[in-house]
Amino acid sequence: MVALRSQEKGNPMIKKLASASVLMTALALSSTAAFAADEYNVSNGITAAGAPLGLHGVDPVEFIATANPTEGSAAYAAVHDGVAYYFTSEANMKSFEANPDAYLPQNGGFCTFGVSVGKKFDGDPEYHAVIDNKLYVFLNRAIYDEFVKDKAGTISKADAQWKNIRSTAVSDL
Repeated sequence: MVALRSQEKGNPMIKKLASASVLMTALALSSTAAFAADEYNVSNGITAAGAPLGLHGVDPVEFIATANPTEGSAAYAAVHDGVAYYFTSEANMKSFEANPDAYLPQNGGFCTFGVSVGKKFDGDPEYHAVIDNKLYVFLNRAIYDEFVKDKAGTISKADAQWKNIRSTAVSDL
């Protein structure tokens, strides 16, 4: 901020403008994180990479390759769109960095069945499906079992709903 001359320091209008400037800067900086948190299912808190953790720390590259959730390591972390992802190896991390869209969980990592009905429920990697090289996660076993009854229909409904709820705060659904 510009240094104020001595006669301007006591001016109430200058003080209000300075306060407004600080407030606007703080809002601008915080709005990006809030926007990303509503579009991605992330853990509370910040990782050492400076962003909240996505996919419960499971390596998305390994997940797509093996269809098994394998916990990644903070030693191999990459941040994409404000979300940190952990990987089991540097090679997996580099694959992700080269093409994140190929590995990101669908529907921001929220439960695919929940998204199909207009909700953003936690997506637990233990309950998952890899279909056409796309990763879908689910809230729990019961919800996963419902998904299995109509995989294509649930995915189609989730795709349509995601366009409507992607930027909606979880608390507003």
